[in-house]
Amino acid sequence: MNTLDSGHWLRGVASVVAAASFLLAASTASATQQAHQRQQGRAVNQSAKHDARSTKQDCRADNQSNNSQCRQDKRDTKQEGRQDKRDIKY
Repeated sequence: MNTLDSGHWLRGVASVVAAASFLLAASTASATQQAHQRQQGRAVNQSAKHDARSTKQDCRADNQSNNSQCRQDKRDTKQEGRQDKRDIKY
């Protein structure tokens, strides 16, 4: 193998390594963004669960509605939280 061939080979390897490192950096940034979205989604979901519990407790304390209506209010509140989570993630 002469020096001309080895220099050409080294440049080829260097360009492959550079391309691979660029792709790795791009996928890492995307993964970080997805992780951030998941964390935000979990926070919204937990908040919705807490709000739903409070809604049901308030409903039962007011005694203005029957228990089935309180359960439905809780379900509706949780469903709104799930939709908010989907809006963040997608």
